[in-house]
Amino acid sequence: MSGGVDSSVAALLMKQAGYDCTGVTMRLFRAPGMERASQKSCCSDADEDDAAYVCWQLGIPFEPLCCTKEFEKTVIQNFIREYETGRTPNPCIVCNRCLKFDLLLSLALEKGFDCLVTGHYARIAQDRSTGRWQLRKAVDGSKDQSYVR
Repeated sequence: MSGGVDSSVAALLMKQAGYDCTGVTMRLFRAPGMERASQKSCCSDADEDDAAYVCWQLGIPFEPLCCTKEFEKTVIQNFIREYETGRTPNPCIVCNRCLKFDLLLSLALEKGFDCLVTGHYARIAQDRSTGRWQLRKAVDGSKDQSYVR
């Protein structure tokens, strides 16, 4: 959870649907100045505080997960390598794909959770021929975030 509207509403809807929910925030990066909220960051202490407050309001447990080493190895090092070769990488895409939709899901399953819910605007559907779940475009194309896969 970021503490923003999208993830907060997702948590509320899951709770209203009868699921036993826990809010989780991945602590990705720490550096001087990161304690302040920034519109260009999802990593601030203020965001984590917001998520904890939303969980308290919803009456669900909250767990911050320290993922700083994974973020450094997977996202920051990738950004540096790509930038050095003249590309302009998007660290959010790598973070979503490798941390939110891979590492976080693995951690959730290890802890015994049945599913992972995010505030991303996208849909999921199961491919009947393979049985695999797929991330598909959102109904509202102007808000689609399925590109994060």
